[in-house]
Amino acid sequence: MGRPFGVPVYVAPSWFLVAALITWVFGDQIERVLPELGAARYLVSLFFAVAFYASVLVHELAHTIAALRFKLPVRRIQLQFFGGVSEIEKETETPGREFVLAFVGPLLSLVLAGVFYLSMYAVEPGTVPGVLLAGLMISNLIVAIFNLLPGLPLDGGRMLRAVVWKITGKPMSGTIAAAWVGRFLAVLVLVGLPLLTRTGLLGNSTDDISGLDTVTDALLAAILAAIIWTGAGNSLRMARLREHLPELRARSLTRRAIPVEPTTPLSEALRRANEAGARALVVVDGGGDPTGIVREAAIAAVPQHRRPWVAVSTLAQDLTDGMRVPAELTGQPLLDHLRASPATEYLVVEETGEIYGVLATTDVERAFVKAMARPST
Repeated sequence: MGRPFGVPVYVAPSWFLVAALITWVFGDQIERVLPELGAARYLVSLFFAVAFYASVLVHELAHTIAALRFKLPVRRIQLQFFGGVSEIEKETETPGREFVLAFVGPLLSLVLAGVFYLSMYAVEPGTVPGVLLAGLMISNLIVAIFNLLPGLPLDGGRMLRAVVWKITGKPMSGTIAAAWVGRFLAVLVLVGLPLLTRTGLLGNSTDDISGLDTVTDALLAAILAAIIWTGAGNSLRMARLREHLPELRARSLTRRAIPVEPTTPLSEALRRANEAGARALVVVDGGGDPTGIVREAAIAAVPQHRRPWVAVSTLAQDLTDGMRVPAELTGQPLLDHLRASPATEYLVVEETGEIYGVLATTDVERAFVKAMARPST
């Protein structure tokens, strides 16, 4: 949709489904207030759906601006099913910043609700502008209140995480507490939302509730509960991964490699590697400078009887600047480097430029799995 503040904004395909649902449901509500509109009520309702998601975008932009002020990179903003998300690539350094980053979104939704409420005084009640402004006021109020619920992945959950982090001094403790509260909220939404609707505690009339309404309410509750439960679980997994990120070291994950000339037959290169106890081959020129890495998948694809006749240069991937990884890289900087230059193998080098070995992405992925399996401290 654009790049406000340099951050790309995307619309997920699920948004169109929700927009259609809002258009249909809000159209029926408009018919009760403005029956004279006829079929045009769905055009008004569609405008409301777009305006509502514009409000959601403003909510996410508040998170984005705060993140950028704190020097946190934002990958993108995505409008999707039941709201939006700002993909912030790094964690905040302090619980105070975490609290502010989470709070600005609901705060701006509350401000928008207040603006729409005051704007209602400038129009006549019972008109199209009046109905739209009332709908936008209520919807932004709901967004603010819902996001302030103290459970991950909601903004209120991040605020709770910041508070527990501040008290305990451990960000992981805050994540665990907020995630389990989020799971409790998911169960509460699954059971409580249909009950509230059936009993009329939400201010709705119970006289006109049909079987279809009951099914719709249950389906909506199930979807919301699934989103909250899944988001809480993902927050736990990501926090556990970040906790163990410092254990990912390029030096410790690197395979020993031997240099080979481009014309060396594959069979001879593998023989030398076995003798040296190496697991990777680096192609070098006449001066000993590396020019490529022999791909593990390419080696496996060559039959045994063909290996004496295949030169290693035909199986090598040419080196680019991004495929050179400093041996001292660890944790998030290491992952950022690999993500910036996707490849299957990387050449790990010392500060002097000397070849240290080859880093395979399969080894990094294996280290990820081990890190996720370790208990949190």
